Amino acid sequence: MRTDLIRKTALTAAGLAFTGGAIAGPVTAAYAASDAKPVSQTQTDRKGHGERQLGVRYEAQPNFYYCGPAAARNALSVQGKDISVDAMAKEMGTTEAGTNSINDITPVLNKETGKADAYHSVEISKPDADAKQTDQLRADVVKTVDNGRAVVANIAGTTTDTDGGIHSFEGGHYISVVGYRDNGAIVRIADSADPNTASYEVTVEHLADWIATRGYATS
Repeated sequence: MRTDLIRKTALTAAGLAFTGGAIAGPVTAAYAASDAKPVSQTQTDRKGHGERQLGVRYEAQPNFYYCGPAAARNALSVQGKDISVDAMAKEMGTTEAGTNSINDITPVLNKETGKADAYHSVEISKPDADAKQTDQLRADVVKTVDNGRAVVANIAGTTTDTDGGIHSFEGGHYISVVGYRDNGAIVRIADSADPNTASYEVTVEHLADWIATRGYATS
């Protein structure tokens, strides 16, 4: 059985080409809404209504193999941190082969958050997430977002968002989870792969199956 924590999980050029998501050239490094406000102003805290959305200072990844650093950078932006993806890549040991696993990202999130135990890695080792793993992911997303942090997930394969959009990364990819609603049944994704689909929502069941065989970093 393949496990995310020991195998390469990069978003490869081949994988991108296969899924029609190839990035032909560098994407604009800083892609953010012109009316973006400081995080403290864009966070929407609605715990009493079963939802919360964190403000993201979004950046698209500048090349096909920087998805790990970009996901971590976008995740840390909800805490008001502005760290370059090049700095993230250096800390994670990212190469053109990508970032090895979520275990290379979790220590960097802890370092930049300023707490050694702010994040830990969770593996979903099965090809499909079971009910217990899905429930745990849901609880982890709610807890992390309620703490003002984003989850970083290593995913692979294809999923469908709540609007019917298809997102396919057969070679592997990293994303940030920056919000939830319906008490965590629906989660919001910040995706560095393409600024045209920078933000979308998926069910937590779809996200769990997307992470299956890999892992995620959570509070």
